[in-house]
Amino acid sequence: MARLEGKIAWITGAGSGIGAAAARALAAEGAHVVLSGRRRESLEAVAADIPGASLEAGDLADPATAPAIAAAIAKRFGRLDILVNNAGLNVLRRAWAELSAAGADEVFGANLHAAFYCVIAVLPMMRAQKDGLLIHTASFAGRFVSLLSGPAYSAAKHAVVAMSHSLNMEECVHGIRSTVICPGEVATPILDRRPVPVSAEERARMLKAEDCADLIRYVACLPASVCLNEVLITPTWNRGYVAARTRAAG
Repeated sequence: MARLEGKIAWITGAGSGIGAAAARALAAEGAHVVLSGRRRESLEAVAADIPGASLEAGDLADPATAPAIAAAIAKRFGRLDILVNNAGLNVLRRAWAELSAAGADEVFGANLHAAFYCVIAVLPMMRAQKDGLLIHTASFAGRFVSLLSGPAYSAAKHAVVAMSHSLNMEECVHGIRSTVICPGEVATPILDRRPVPVSAEERARMLKAEDCADLIRYVACLPASVCLNEVLITPTWNRGYVAARTRAAG
């Protein structure tokens, strides 16, 4: 039996990577998925594998976009059961020596502001239902400051972790649960914007988008009485740990 039959799930950043994989995983459990992202053609490619999926293209860093999508969901379905806050990006020039104000704004807009805007937009629906699940893709850099990720991305993802915990503090009395997932390196298109190129051999050892999607599926299928507050997930071959081990041995 499909465990999410009849549920409505909104997935942001659904055009590729973890978002696309999460949409497929939740749809496989019977959820009706609403896909959003900046590029409609990418969403259409994902939707081709998910019969009945709804598309809501738009830039979630724009504060007007999330309320408009939430209103469209409310009008069409009358409810929203799951929000997967997955939109995000990083910039190439990310170290303090190169980071610009425009670059920082781009990172904060996609990774932090978009997440806040979506939560603010859906909370009234979920409060009225006395039920709802929020799942946020943060990062290992949201728990441990990372030179690799850069200060803007690390700061944004730390803020997403704090946002999720604050949601549980305030909204648990309304039946709303919030889970923040902090993945280590995942072999997704965001790697293409790394200052130092990542080899195919290194990518093969990383987490796959489907690994994170399986975790999102697990969280989504938990009973409403259970809140999984925070999860760290990394590849077994953790390049940060391996590098530290090599330095220590040297």
